[in-house]
Amino acid sequence: MNRARVWWERVPAPVVDALVVAVAAVDVWLNTRDDSPLGVALPALGCAALAFRRRFPLAVFLFTLPTSLTQEVALAPLVALFTLAERSRSRPLLAGCVALTALVNSVPWPMTSFADFAQAMTLIVLVYSLATAAAPVLFGQLLQAHRDLARRLAEIEEAREHERALHAQAVLARERTQLAREMHDVVSHQVSLIAVQAGAMQVAAKDPNAREAARTIRSLSVTTLDELRTMVTLLRASGGRATELTPQPTLADLRRLVESSGTHAQLTGELPPTVGTPTQRALYRTVQEALTNVRKHAPGARARVELWQDGDHIGVTVANTPPTRPSLSLPGSQHGLIGLRERADILRGTLEAGPTPEGGYRVRVRIPLSAD
Repeated sequence: MNRARVWWERVPAPVVDALVVAVAAVDVWLNTRDDSPLGVALPALGCAALAFRRRFPLAVFLFTLPTSLTQEVALAPLVALFTLAERSRSRPLLAGCVALTALVNSVPWPMTSFADFAQAMTLIVLVYSLATAAAPVLFGQLLQAHRDLARRLAEIEEAREHERALHAQAVLARERTQLAREMHDVVSHQVSLIAVQAGAMQVAAKDPNAREAARTIRSLSVTTLDELRTMVTLLRASGGRATELTPQPTLADLRRLVESSGTHAQLTGELPPTVGTPTQRALYRTVQEALTNVRKHAPGARARVELWQDGDHIGVTVANTPPTRPSLSLPGSQHGLIGLRERADILRGTLEAGPTPEGGYRVRVRIPLSAD
């Protein structure tokens, strides 16, 4: 059914109108009862008027009405009635058109006297004419109701989609608020305790290496707290209104990140100043995640962060040497590299990560300059 409807809608309207005019003309040619000039002119005018039935349905109906005088059942006025019923919402107008069509169908042609009309106007003829004229009107109203129903169903479905979207947003807002509360009450508190303990260790430690390790832990804890506060603010915003967030990191913050990473890392290379903000943020997060993995999984390793440009592409490579001491078993979500790869995909770039032949590890991201 849907396939037939789609096929019908694809047929151009002028083609359909031309076909209707042709069929009506053939119907007049085969069934007309009057070969006089007037008997031929009236049906010809009615058939030609069908070409304009979409724009002037009532006028076309009146033009086709005389065709009923020359035939028992003329096709042209029935088509005009169907078009009028399909477009009009005036029930009295349609009832009047049906009555007028039945009346004209009952008039003998050519009519020589009123007595001929009175003799032809019988109840059976009138009922038959009314039923014949009412059929296209009922079909036209049925099609109109079908279209109204389809439009109403589309509106209801759209309203339901909007309601589902609002419900999903409300659920997401609740989940984000709950997550923000948990991060603020649990994670931020624990990181604050780490920062305090690291500060106390930094003051009390006698060994320079232990003091430096405590300073690094305290610095990283403070940075983590700042990022947690930013994430909590973002989560509590819930998309409802604009919320001022702390500035997102760029390449200008990369050197400070390398220096405070808690690893023996070296930053080399530079990138053109035309690099867009999304690309800068992606490169920064790549370096941040790679150095975090070095600190967690390769204790004592040395890392090298290299910014580079290759034609129309830019990127960063973070490579580290093998660890010099055993690593601790730390919890991990295994989502770090997945998130970096998703960032690169969004910018039409690529991410490569894997072990090196020397026993270390290398992360390399490549992004086109036109990504922004």
